[in-house]
Amino acid sequence: MLTATKPQDAAAVLADPDTAAGLRDLAEHLAPLLQTRRLHNVVDLLSATSDFIDMADDQLTQKLAKAFEEVVWAGWSAGNALRSASATAADSEPPTLWQLSRQLNDPEVRRGLFFVIQLLGAVGRQVALEAEIPEDD
Repeated sequence: MLTATKPQDAAAVLADPDTAAGLRDLAEHLAPLLQTRRLHNVVDLLSATSDFIDMADDQLTQKLAKAFEEVVWAGWSAGNALRSASATAADSEPPTLWQLSRQLNDPEVRRGLFFVIQLLGAVGRQVALEAEIPEDD
């Protein structure tokens, strides 16, 4: 493998048949991106990523790490709850309305029901806020 350490060595590297073949292959792959200006999007994305990395300080990194950790925990927790509830429901007969009403005596059931009601309230508030925002035409 030839490498250019001095400007005069660059001509020798470019004269190498393997290098020339590699450059032709690269040009063939880049041609559609250049012709449709999609390569510009790639360059813009790399530039934005570089700017973000330059701006990212330790505090921002810690916030992003914490947010990622919370999202992963929420997904894991929700997955466990769904698997547990699904397994319990699959192993038994459907409860009667009376059995369902007796479940309301369980503090965990009430806590879960309260959570779902609060979640639905938050979703309703979001829907109301989005309805107030006019759409741009």
